[in-house]
Amino acid sequence: MPGVDCEETPLLGKTKLTSIPWSQVLVILFLLLAEPFTSHIISPFAPELIREIGITHGNESHVGYYVGMLQSSFFLSEAVGVFFWGRLSDRIGRKPVILLGLAGMSVSSLWFGLSKSFASFILSRCLCGVMNGNAGVIKSMLPELTATENLPVIWGCMPLSWTLGATLGPIVGGYLFRPAVQYPRIFGDFQFFKTYPYFLPCAIPPMFCAIAWVAVFYLLKETVKSPVPISHIFRVKSQQREASRGTPLRLVLNSRVIISVGHYAFVALIEVAYRAIQPLFFATPIDFGGLGLSPPSIGNLLAGAGALTGILQLLFFSSIHRRWGSKATFVNGLIGSLPMFFTFPIAHLLVGMYGFNRLLWVFIVLQSIMSFGYGLSFGAIFMYINAAAPDRASLGTTHGLSQMMISLVRAIGPASANGLFSLSIEHEYLGGNLVYCVFFVMTCIGVVATNYLLPQKVWNQP
Repeated sequence: MPGVDCEETPLLGKTKLTSIPWSQVLVILFLLLAEPFTSHIISPFAPELIREIGITHGNESHVGYYVGMLQSSFFLSEAVGVFFWGRLSDRIGRKPVILLGLAGMSVSSLWFGLSKSFASFILSRCLCGVMNGNAGVIKSMLPELTATENLPVIWGCMPLSWTLGATLGPIVGGYLFRPAVQYPRIFGDFQFFKTYPYFLPCAIPPMFCAIAWVAVFYLLKETVKSPVPISHIFRVKSQQREASRGTPLRLVLNSRVIISVGHYAFVALIEVAYRAIQPLFFATPIDFGGLGLSPPSIGNLLAGAGALTGILQLLFFSSIHRRWGSKATFVNGLIGSLPMFFTFPIAHLLVGMYGFNRLLWVFIVLQSIMSFGYGLSFGAIFMYINAAAPDRASLGTTHGLSQMMISLVRAIGPASANGLFSLSIEHEYLGGNLVYCVFFVMTCIGVVATNYLLPQKVWNQP
């Protein structure tokens, strides 16, 4: 196997799995659908939404800038709140924070569907992000529910949950936006759906959150031992007393956490750039370097890509990690994704020469298979992050910190990637392909840096 020595393999190969509480794990995996489902539901129609509100004044090359701002606002605001929610969950328990987050996402999704201006769209996405502290909190529950040796199996399921949410989101968004136009027999007589053409897809996430809320309230077990009652949080003396029981923040910000979170953030930056460019590339007219596909077609392609990578992750991650070890899995996942960025210009070249033929779809499928490398890297780095926490009482804070950094790079990533996409097209840098070359070079640098910075073996678990 190329890239990295598998020194970790013998140790992992002898590890014996213990019983996994699947009833609890399945609830957690269901909850993990919420963030990608909510954040990706606008992907198929975001370019058309930007064109419709007229903020670009008809300049097609500027669509990418505003789509990037719309996508980034969610993650930037998530970065503001996620560390707070993780820290709070270490004190009052995981369930109250998760329930509050689900309620906040429901309200913000409805707000987006009722918006008519770019400012309102941005503010609704900000509310959705700042209330979405669940991702870090949920991840901190897994090592509290089961033994460390079971985590690779569960981590292998987590990207499936993410990709399923990222699959369902584009499907719902692509098929339900503008219902009065797409389905005139059913919705054509409803003036409401003509006035608010994006409300129907945005009404689906609150329904999902309502089901998840009930599942958490009745089925999910609290994993924090002796959580502080919420009513005590607002009592100064009690707050000071309970705060002294938590792990000091300076101990959480140790070198292990910084190294692990830094690698996690790097993979997230490259992955979110790919996820941001992909729908924009599909929607951009052929004359401007894209494929010129319709929103329903984009939704289908994104759904198929998400389903494929999720299935690959579920079937192969655990065995790959057991054979290669954490570092080798991380590095080789990045190496495997390297050719993926060049499938964009090749696909555009093919559609220009031969139209929408089978060879074009083969390249799109290859693109999805190569993106499986990100899932391998994510699953491997989770093992490092979990082991980096100074103790189990600080798992929520540690995962909150990691999620905050991920949210920051996901805020920067879409705007940077889409902005660079638009810049490449507008000025025809490298024939409009500068954006793909930049992220290819960044990934190469990351592979080299990881060999020096990431330790060969995962640290002792807390």
